[in-house]
Amino acid sequence: MFNIVIFGKPGSGKGTQADFLKDKYDLYHISTGDLFRKNILNKTNLGIEAKSFLDNGDLVPDIVTIKMLENEVTENKGVKGFIFDGFPRTSYQAEKLDALLTKYSLNIHLTIALDVDNETLIERLLNRGKSSGRADDQSEDKINKRLREYDKKTKPLIEFYTKQNKYKSINGIGEMDDITARIVNLLDNYLNDRG
Repeated sequence: MFNIVIFGKPGSGKGTQADFLKDKYDLYHISTGDLFRKNILNKTNLGIEAKSFLDNGDLVPDIVTIKMLENEVTENKGVKGFIFDGFPRTSYQAEKLDALLTKYSLNIHLTIALDVDNETLIERLLNRGKSSGRADDQSEDKINKRLREYDKKTKPLIEFYTKQNKYKSINGIGEMDDITARIVNLLDNYLNDRG
């Protein structure tokens, strides 16, 4: 089994890349956003709990997210591997994810960060906001706040995975196909080295 985490700032293209990698490497894609929507739509106990926080404008607590992730992992044990998208975002979450996977004799093999400068991200998000209608993508102030928050929380996460020798940064600027080719090259080399 081959398990990876893909992360990057808002607008870095991680969702798009995760979709491609899921198909190319036959991985099961776990996006926390999709996970919340699925549980809320199906009115699971965890979904109802998550919705109560989201409705108040609060973040879903880690404990609820981890329980959803555990359900998803146990329901899909027969897959070739998982790609985690949007989780973990903090070193605490990474520790909890490691503990969860260890329970099932699994681990994260590699984390891939899409590296894009803030100026490019702001431009991408403002453009996305025009077509998506997402309010949080239409204000440069809100975008800057999200980027600052991301930097603050993610720095320890990068250190966490660097210590495990699992952190890889990929240049996330350029044509989508070029970025995908960089990631595929990294993963193919990694898999070849594993034998």
